[in-house]
Amino acid sequence: MIYPDNFEEKIGINTIRELIIEKCHSVLGVEKVASMTFSSDYTTVSEWLEQTHEFLQIIQNKEDFPTDNYLDLRQTLINIDKDPTVWLSEKDVSGLGNSLMTIINITAFLNNSRVLDDSLKYPMLHTMSEKIKTFPQFVQKAFSILDKSGCIKDNASHLLADIRKNKTEAAKEITRKMQEAIRSAQSQGIVSKEISSDMRNGYLVIPVNASYKRRIKGEVRGDSGSGRTVYIEPEAVVEVTNRLKELETDERREVIRILTEFTNMLRPEVADLLVSYDFLGTIDFIRAKALFAVRINAGKPVFENKQQMDWIQAVHPLLNITLRKQNKKAAPLGIILNQENRILVVSGVNAGGKSLCLKTAALLQYMLQCGLLIPVRSDSNAGIFENIFMDIGDGQSIENSLSTYTSHLENMKFFVEHNDDKTLLLIDEFGSGTEPQIGGAIAETLLERFNRKHSFGLITTHFQNLKQFAYVTKGIVNGAMLYDAEEMKPLYKLAIGSPGSSFAIEVARRTGLPEDIIMDSAERIGTEFANMDNLLQSIVRDRLYWERKRNEAEISEDQSYSGCEQNTLNENREIETTTEVLVVGIGDKVKLEGQTAIGTVLDIKGKQATVVFGAIKSIVKYDRLIRFE
Repeated sequence: MIYPDNFEEKIGINTIRELIIEKCHSVLGVEKVASMTFSSDYTTVSEWLEQTHEFLQIIQNKEDFPTDNYLDLRQTLINIDKDPTVWLSEKDVSGLGNSLMTIINITAFLNNSRVLDDSLKYPMLHTMSEKIKTFPQFVQKAFSILDKSGCIKDNASHLLADIRKNKTEAAKEITRKMQEAIRSAQSQGIVSKEISSDMRNGYLVIPVNASYKRRIKGEVRGDSGSGRTVYIEPEAVVEVTNRLKELETDERREVIRILTEFTNMLRPEVADLLVSYDFLGTIDFIRAKALFAVRINAGKPVFENKQQMDWIQAVHPLLNITLRKQNKKAAPLGIILNQENRILVVSGVNAGGKSLCLKTAALLQYMLQCGLLIPVRSDSNAGIFENIFMDIGDGQSIENSLSTYTSHLENMKFFVEHNDDKTLLLIDEFGSGTEPQIGGAIAETLLERFNRKHSFGLITTHFQNLKQFAYVTKGIVNGAMLYDAEEMKPLYKLAIGSPGSSFAIEVARRTGLPEDIIMDSAERIGTEFANMDNLLQSIVRDRLYWERKRNEAEISEDQSYSGCEQNTLNENREIETTTEVLVVGIGDKVKLEGQTAIGTVLDIKGKQATVVFGAIKSIVKYDRLIRFE
């Protein structure tokens, strides 16, 4: 089940459809794209993914897969099945022959594509093709009665050959008789020496001055607008012309007989022919999906029949397409939901990528369960959900804030009534839209209910109580969208394990808000809250610091592996504070090196210590603790 009804519109799947349609060869494939839908059946989705993955391999291997004449003859076949008096036109026969030949070539390609041990190279696609009936007899018959231009051949029947031979002779006779008539009229001075025959209403005629019309025997076939000229078909030509028209009628009758004979061959096979054309449409659809996968650098993750999301370097495909036009690229995300940590609560600064993270998860999971390959690293692990529920703002104005919150609550009511352990919940700005205390309390209660049902979810929030709840509740984990406070810019990177700070005070200070206002505000929020936010900021800075050091170490390793470890260690030692480090024990007040937040040591195990900063517990390296005196 997908919720709400406009889920696809909210995540941009319609844009995905349009991009896939661009890759289709035919209406057959376009219809398949339009009807592409979400499935919660593991076997079905697994087959869809493998089919697309195999076709992606065909493209990457640059194999010569048949791509011509993906023609739609379905309605024509339905028409001849319903009405026994209907026959195929020459164009229909040509299209049928060419498209049936394409189906034959596709099945031959898939049957003959084998690896060294003679096993099938594309087994899933082959399984599809082996169920399809091909019709070489119809192709042979179509090509035997049609020429290269798609018209009935002269030798399609003996009678037709005779008729067309007689037509040619009659046409020549008409030309000869007309030339004789013109020469006679010229010799009598009825027409000038420059005059030539003309065509009027399908008849070959001589233009004659009206005053001389009785001097030429024949049929008047029209006159000029002024009436000064009349057009006469000479008597000698009339007889031959009538004979030619009789032959043309005979020819048309014989062509219809040949087309009807061919059509009657098809009628008993219409049902199987329609199945073959459905197969052609499916192949066109799969091919288009694979070409789209190439465009967004997508692949098939490890797909398992369980609820999970362990994605490495996941990228929002539509954002990436847009950014590539600007010579940029979207930042990849690492998103993890599993049985141990089913619900991820993501926090961080405004415009820091929280909503983008949620939309990425929503779009990629939906794409996956529609049978589309997704832009994640190939060693990522993906699963399947029976339900995907999403609550994300529509950007309403302040005037509509009350109705917006009501809408959120209605969505939450639906979630609570229908969620289970196979449901993925995607909630943006959880609890927002109303008075913060009650909004936060309701959100925390709902989060507890979702967790009790063992649902999975990705939830974004600013509420401190939800971050704390995630810390102390089994099954829920915090995540932070990283923000570089020094550069004052979001990094669009997701770090799982710790919550994020809104960096509200830091942003206010950098934007030039008077320091006395900032200090008064800090006092109003209280020491505990300030310490907690300082801790969150320190965690982010810490992550960024060590990430930079890792990058530096990797660069150094390329230059001189042997000296890398020692140099990096020396650099770290230089950066470390020179403050005398006292022995730290359980119950001591401590702070992290280079940070101001003060916490209390709860436990020490080996090289790690559990420290509580305000209401947040964090596991840190023991040798980074400094006892606070």
